Amino acid sequence: MARRRSRTRGARASRGVRLLARARGFSSMSLLKLVAWVVVLAVTAVLSLQLWYFGHILWWNYFDPGSTSFMKSEQARLVAAGRSGELRHQWVPYERISVHLKRAVIAAEDANFTAHDGVDWDAIERAYEQNRKRGKVVRGGSTITMQLAKNLFLSGERSYLRKGQELIITYMIETVMSKRRILELYLNVAEWGVGVFGAEAGARHHFRVSAAQLGPDQAARMAAMLPRPRYYDVNRGSPALARRAAIVGRWMGSVDPP
Repeated sequence: MARRRSRTRGARASRGVRLLARARGFSSMSLLKLVAWVVVLAVTAVLSLQLWYFGHILWWNYFDPGSTSFMKSEQARLVAAGRSGELRHQWVPYERISVHLKRAVIAAEDANFTAHDGVDWDAIERAYEQNRKRGKVVRGGSTITMQLAKNLFLSGERSYLRKGQELIITYMIETVMSKRRILELYLNVAEWGVGVFGAEAGARHHFRVSAAQLGPDQAARMAAMLPRPRYYDVNRGSPALARRAAIVGRWMGSVDPP
């Protein structure tokens, strides 16, 4: 009788071990399936976002954007500061923007604009070395196309993830658009003061003329403002701005815009 009870308990224990092993197997399989689904959903979300960006780039190759992510961010900032959220912005076609401004902006922001494929790796390396030597950020390596990608779609957040997304969008833009269209978009959405966007609004805000009427000195000064447009808007007598404008004025004569 004791042996029979012992065998019964042994059989039950063995069955319990098998059931536990089977349950663990199901649990492991369920976990793997869950992980697989999470990965699939994450990849799908990333691809969908890239398609959304690419679709907008295709659209904006033919149609002008009414606003940008950066404009909306600045509008929200102004409202939060208790100021009017109204932005000054007026789109003008490429032909109605002074050739002097086109030359000045390329000279100031991206000397190799017509030669590179959206990213100037040599300029990035030079900026990195100069910033490392100075111990602070004194020079950026972003091209006009990279700045356009950030202005159109992204926030001002500084992270490797955002920079990676900026590079992807940059190559999308360069694949779809001509250099002429890229420069037209950039000049129409760039920030030129507190709540001031685009060459037309910038020219009228600073010089009381249209973008088409800008002269060489005016264009050089506007291009020199681009790294810190809000600061220079309220510090127009800045010696640094005057020095930078003079440098841009010397460089811009050799630029051949698209």
